[in-house]
Amino acid sequence: MIGIIDYGVGNLFSLISSFGMIGQTAEVVKTPEAALKADKLILPGVGAFADARQKLSEHGMDEAVLMAAKRGTPLLGICLGMQMLFDASEEFGETAGLSLIPGRITAMQPRLPAGLKVPQIGWNGLEMRLHPLFDGVPQGACVYFVHSYSATGCEANTIAVTEYGIPVTAAAANGNVMGTQFHPEKSGRIGLRILSNFCSM
Repeated sequence: MIGIIDYGVGNLFSLISSFGMIGQTAEVVKTPEAALKADKLILPGVGAFADARQKLSEHGMDEAVLMAAKRGTPLLGICLGMQMLFDASEEFGETAGLSLIPGRITAMQPRLPAGLKVPQIGWNGLEMRLHPLFDGVPQGACVYFVHSYSATGCEANTIAVTEYGIPVTAAAANGNVMGTQFHPEKSGRIGLRILSNFCSM
């Protein structure tokens, strides 16, 4: 069973619909007990890091995610869900992440060339390393981004980058723990292929 973690942050309907389109059944899980029964887990998220991290903790889902990762359960964080997999974020002050992937979440704006605005919104191409998440995905394939912060200091674990005036971490992985800064559920055929690859792990 594919469990989509519901902790009050994220658009779960799009994800459920996307899994349905690839012939997979995904269930929303609202308790740590339900999350730990899943064969695979999705950690979605939109909004501010600190708020999402607090809600994840309030629901007891942070410990469930850590336990599932330790057990070897395939885990995919999406957008803010990916960001929470890292050590910490500087968004609205220092907030600790789950430390499942080494690195930090930092503001893009100070690093961007003049004239580029945040959030980065829209379709951008991927430059990918070999990884099962990208099986059958051609280099340069475009996916959909909406974000103002990105992962840094994570080169050893970066499996895809995109270009937005600077190289931006688009996906990262550490064993069974993976994350995409982009939204596969909003990325058409390419996004569905990535979700299908995740299901095959």
